[in-house]
Amino acid sequence: MATHRTMTVFEWIEKAQALPAEGLELYGGMFWQTDDDFVDRVGEALAAAGFEMPMMCVSPDFTNPDRSVRDADFDREVEMMRITARLGGRGASTRVLSGQRHPEVSRGQGVEWVVDAIQRLLPIARELGITLAMENHYKDGGWRYPEFAQKSDVFLEIVQAIDDRASFGVQFDPSNAIVAGDDSADFLDLVIDRVVTMQASDRSLAPGGSLDALRQSDGTIGYSPLLQHGVIGRGLNDYPRIFRTLAEAGYDGWISIEDGVNGMGEMAESVDYLRQAREEFFGGSTAVRVRTHEEALRAAGLPSIAQDSRPEGDR
Repeated sequence: MATHRTMTVFEWIEKAQALPAEGLELYGGMFWQTDDDFVDRVGEALAAAGFEMPMMCVSPDFTNPDRSVRDADFDREVEMMRITARLGGRGASTRVLSGQRHPEVSRGQGVEWVVDAIQRLLPIARELGITLAMENHYKDGGWRYPEFAQKSDVFLEIVQAIDDRASFGVQFDPSNAIVAGDDSADFLDLVIDRVVTMQASDRSLAPGGSLDALRQSDGTIGYSPLLQHGVIGRGLNDYPRIFRTLAEAGYDGWISIEDGVNGMGEMAESVDYLRQAREEFFGGSTAVRVRTHEEALRAAGLPSIAQDSRPEGDR
């Protein structure tokens, strides 16, 4: 859809109806057009298929040494934020990234550029009623270099520099934490109070591969062949511990599924795994309520974005 354009977003929405999921996360690259008529047709297709659109993934390169690229990616992020609000309404989230780890850009300079860009995006996010969610990311498929904030210390430095907890948070991806050399459940403990969305995936190493070899292959285009996507719950992540941490922290928000590399059969198995986990760890809830985020919204004088907006004592 994004690179070869051999499938339209409308064909994907139709295809995805086979999955027992309530929402459909979209990616900026799926929008070959961004005019209101096109976006509204996407919204109509989502509604007809019975899907909400809670999350939009965008991959800005705010660390690019070329100012014109940074400016263009800022404008693109804003455009996708507006599309998020148009399709998902109040409470939907738009992913934001740091950018690529360009070798000529120092850590200090990169952090400065990223924090500045996010700070300038926040008033727009608040106006639109959407949330910016920064993902602990590995590498966009079209990038030459891996994520600037791939390492947890850089990621945390950026996140902790953003005081706003009402319009900004973390999109947690456990597999990307593993690729960065962290235990994914340990990493979640560091960011749990800022998590507003989650992107579930599971990965395993190809035969003969190692995490050290994977990290050394980061100069290639796209994902390393040493890394294999697979059915959620069958890879390197300790999902029972992850789900317990989320539930104990009052996370009852969206969890999207990053799978399907090996076909819709595995995608369906991943959906089934997460539906079973929802029953086991979250009591089957579909409330879409994140306790820490709701507390931040109240502190900022903003209304709740929870789909179940009853007071906690009534639930």
